[in-house]
Amino acid sequence: MWFNSLIPGDRSLARRLLVGAAIWSLLVLFGGAFALSALYRAEAVRLLEDELNATLVALTRAVDLDEHGDLAANPARLPADPRYDTPLAGRYWAIVEVSSAGAPIDVIHADSLQFGELPLPVPLAEAALAVPGEVQFADTTGPNDERVRVAVMAILLSDAGQRAVVMAAADRATSDAGARRFLFSIIGAMVFLAGGVLVAMVILVRVVLGPLERIQAHLAEIRTGDRAQLDEDYPAEVQPLTAELNQLLEHNREVVDRARTHVGNLAHALKTPIAVLRNEASGETPLDDVVRRQAEAMHNNVQHYLKRAQAAARAQTLGARTEIDEIASGLVRLLNKLFQHQGVTVSSKLPEGLVFRGEAQDLEEMIGNLLENACKWASSEVHLAGEQVSPEWLRLTVDDDGDGLPEEAMKAAVKRGVRLDETAPGTGLGLSIVNELAELYGGELTLSRSEMGGLRAALKLPSL
Repeated sequence: MWFNSLIPGDRSLARRLLVGAAIWSLLVLFGGAFALSALYRAEAVRLLEDELNATLVALTRAVDLDEHGDLAANPARLPADPRYDTPLAGRYWAIVEVSSAGAPIDVIHADSLQFGELPLPVPLAEAALAVPGEVQFADTTGPNDERVRVAVMAILLSDAGQRAVVMAAADRATSDAGARRFLFSIIGAMVFLAGGVLVAMVILVRVVLGPLERIQAHLAEIRTGDRAQLDEDYPAEVQPLTAELNQLLEHNREVVDRARTHVGNLAHALKTPIAVLRNEASGETPLDDVVRRQAEAMHNNVQHYLKRAQAAARAQTLGARTEIDEIASGLVRLLNKLFQHQGVTVSSKLPEGLVFRGEAQDLEEMIGNLLENACKWASSEVHLAGEQVSPEWLRLTVDDDGDGLPEEAMKAAVKRGVRLDETAPGTGLGLSIVNELAELYGGELTLSRSEMGGLRAALKLPSL
C-alpha cells in the first residue's frame, strides 16, 4: 500500500492497519474540516454581498437630479440601517457622479464616511462603468483601516448621458471572525471524531487479527508439546491456512515415523551380517585379525550413523521438550560412582526450569559424552553449569581441572574418530557425536580454556 513507505521495515500488520487508518482519517477529517470552513466563509461572504446588493438597489431608487441638474438623493429612500448614520461604524454607502471621462464630479455619502475616505478603488469603479447595471465586488481597506467588502454599480442619471457610480461597503470583521470560530469548532469536533475512529480501529484490528494471535499461541503450544494440532473453529478466511498447517504437521509426523522405521529396519539388516563377520573371524591368522578390525570399524560406523539418523529424525519432531536438571542429576550421580576410584568428583549447578527443546535421549547422550570425556582427563574435579542466554537458547558448560588442550588440538577434538591420546580408552567419537547432535538442533559445541585450568566445553542448545 502507498503508506508502506512511511513505516519501512515494519512487519506488523496491526501497526500498518492503524497507521494507514490514522493517516486516512486525518486526511479525510481535517480536509473535510477545512472544506466546510471554506464553504462557511463563502456563504458568509455571499450573505454579505446580498446585503450590499440590497443597499445598492435602495441607492438607485433614492438617487435623482434636482431642478438644476445636480446630483441629489431622496432621504426617505436611503438605507435605513443606523450603522450608516454612525461615523466609522463599518457600514458605508456613497453615490458618485462622474464625467464622461470617469472623473468624479459630485459625491453624496452616508454619515459613516464623515471622517473617513471613500473606500472606492479606481479599478473597481472603472470596471463598473464599463458594464453599467452589473454589480462588481471586491475587498479593499476601509476608512478605519479595516477590511471591507465593496459592491459597486454604474447607473445612468439622465437621457443626456449623466452617469453615477453607487457604492456600498461593509466591514468583514464580523463574518471573518465567525468563519474562524466555525473553523476552530469544526477542527475540535474532527479531532474528537478522529480519536473515536482510531479507538474503533484499534478495537477492530484486535478483533480481526485475534484469530492470527490464537494461531500463534496454538503453534507455540504445539512446539512445546502441549497440543497436537490446531483447532478447526477459526473464521472462514483463516481455515484454509489452519487446514494446511494441520496437514503439514501430520505429514511431518508421518515422515519422522517412517524415518524411525527405516532406521530400525536398517539396524536389524546390518546387525546380523556384521555379527557373523565378527564371529567367523575368531582365529589367530592375519586375515582373521584384518576381518575383526574391519568388522569392528563397520560396527562402530554403523552405530554412529544410525544414532545420527535417529537423532535427526527426533530433532525434526515438533513438541519435544526435556527438563535438563533431571537428566543432569542422574548423570552426575552415575559418573561420581564410576570415577570415584580415580578421585574425580562431578558437580552441577543448573537454574530451575531450564528446558531443552528436544528429545531426552539426545540430551542425555550430549551431556553424558561431555561429562565422561571431562572425567577421563580431570585431575580431581568436573563441574556442569547452565544458563538461559536468550528466550530461545540455553548454554551448558562442562569444566575440568585437567591439563586442557592446545588451541589447534581443540579444533581437531570435535572431528569424528580423532583420538588425541591413544592410551585412553574409547573410540574418539564422543565429542564429534556431541557436535553433530548439537548441529542437528541448530546449536553448536565450542571448546576453550577453563577457569579451572583444564578444558571448557560449551554447548549451545535450543530452549523454550
